[in-house]
Amino acid sequence: MCSDLSPLVDVVGIGFGPSNLGLAIAIEEHNLTAGPQQAVTAKFFEKKDAFGWHSGMLLPGTTMQVSFLKDLATQRNARSEYTFLNYLTERGRLTHFINRQDFFPLRAEFHDYLCWAADRVRIPVEYSTDVTAVRWDGDHFEVVSDSGVVRARNLVLGGGLRAKLPAGVTAGPRVFHNHRMLHHFADLPSRSNGRYAVIGAGQSAAEVAAYLHDETDADVHAVFAKYGYTPADDSPYANRIFDPEAVDEYFAAGDGWRERLLQYHRSTNYSAVDPELIQDLYQREYTEHVNGHRRLFVHGATELVDIVEGADSVRIRVAHRLTGTETELDCDAVVFATGFEPTPLSDMLGDLAESCGEDRHGRPVLDRLYRVQTADDITGDIFVQGNSEHTHGLTSTLLSNVAVRSGEIVRALAENRSLVAASAVSNGFADIAGEPLSGRDGHR
Repeated sequence: MCSDLSPLVDVVGIGFGPSNLGLAIAIEEHNLTAGPQQAVTAKFFEKKDAFGWHSGMLLPGTTMQVSFLKDLATQRNARSEYTFLNYLTERGRLTHFINRQDFFPLRAEFHDYLCWAADRVRIPVEYSTDVTAVRWDGDHFEVVSDSGVVRARNLVLGGGLRAKLPAGVTAGPRVFHNHRMLHHFADLPSRSNGRYAVIGAGQSAAEVAAYLHDETDADVHAVFAKYGYTPADDSPYANRIFDPEAVDEYFAAGDGWRERLLQYHRSTNYSAVDPELIQDLYQREYTEHVNGHRRLFVHGATELVDIVEGADSVRIRVAHRLTGTETELDCDAVVFATGFEPTPLSDMLGDLAESCGEDRHGRPVLDRLYRVQTADDITGDIFVQGNSEHTHGLTSTLLSNVAVRSGEIVRALAENRSLVAASAVSNGFADIAGEPLSGRDGHR
């Protein structure tokens, strides 16, 4: 083997959240039964020091909005050792969970499940590692990180979502997005104003408002443009939009129908709240009306028009759009539960993103197997985990389809691997564990 060559693997994954964790598990399980020519070699890079999934949003008592059966493996392989049920068994809670008679685990529990799975997966993952450059070098990718260079035949981008603040809003010690709510709340420099504001109309916004109302004696002002919180639709027929079969149908549909379906079913995921939480918040507000001691204020049909952060407070001005009434509030913190957006390809690929196809909205052009359209000279595949709602539907940013999508990507990688092995044999090369014995083996 040429000593000056960096390692060559079938796929490098950039980012290691739930989606790429699911992929690592699928690769591991594929390799258990695959022959030597079909086994897939992989390596993942994650800039965080350890696995974590929205740890700043693990508010006490909050539950998942997706069934425990839509875990990292069950819908792909119900016999997997990585199922949520196996996790419960190993934690000694299976019977107790059954007795709950509830499909939706505590969010902190599901986070622990993900960490449990990340700790036991055997595919190599380098934490605390930044990928600084990605290049195409004729017949393979070069992934440059803090720890060196790894050559890869294919890439999987799992950059996840990034927090979105409204235009003109700058994050600060007292102004922050809800995805790091617990961390920022604990680090507030002072709490002398006795007031908080939460901007947003979705599940996270309602949960933050309830948390602040529970954990403090301060006033809590919920501000959103809707007239009132609207319930999330998790009815059986609506939930079919998250079925694996729906991905095929959505991908095959025309742009007009795709957009219509997104709008029809936005209430399954966007700016919608569990009905039980809506009822709970209303009951709190009503009780305060009765007893005359108001702490929870829900401002519907209202928008933020100004925000100024100072050392001791953050002052906001909100306007009720139907009456024109404006209100100023001096707050200890303003929490923006204003959603997320996909991490752009350029953030993960750098200049190589210029070789990737985009539609007129700047979104990646993808095939059914989540492969990015690339320039003709790039013969390796680039897969995306997320950033595909426009082509594959609402499941793209959610846990619902992680297991199935991982299996689809692994099948594509295994097919690529078989082509590489066949090419190596026909050219007189031997290939062991993805590393070349002679020359530069990496073409497809």
